[in-house]
Amino acid sequence: MALAVVTLVTGWGWGLVLLATGFWLRVLFGPRISPFALLSVKVLATRLGGAKLVAGPPKRFAQGIGAALTTAAVVLFFAGLPLGAWILLGLLIVAASLESFVGFCLGCAIFGFLQDRGLIPDDICEACSNFALRQPQAGVSR
Repeated sequence: MALAVVTLVTGWGWGLVLLATGFWLRVLFGPRISPFALLSVKVLATRLGGAKLVAGPPKRFAQGIGAALTTAAVVLFFAGLPLGAWILLGLLIVAASLESFVGFCLGCAIFGFLQDRGLIPDDICEACSNFALRQPQAGVSR
């Protein structure tokens, strides 16, 4: 989130590229090789009370939304449409702020909404679709 805010405030287009790269690394490989994910899980989360483990598919879905938004922002920025890029980045900052400050993962909530309506098969995430297996999660109601 810090890089997104700095990128927005400074208008630095290459920050969009860094953000998109980080999201794509998490989507394709999970948190294993993404520098941002490693910083978040290994350094920041341990200092702020430990990492909160959640089911993988909703998080990967949320990261896919982030990858799509930042990739579209990169395309818009380098196509000469920076306002569109900054609007998309602003949406990403709102979503990241919700997760950082309130513990509400907007992408995860969208995943749950789509799964509840049968648009994402239950077998993609059994823990998400089976109420008995769900762990209480702050800020998320489905």
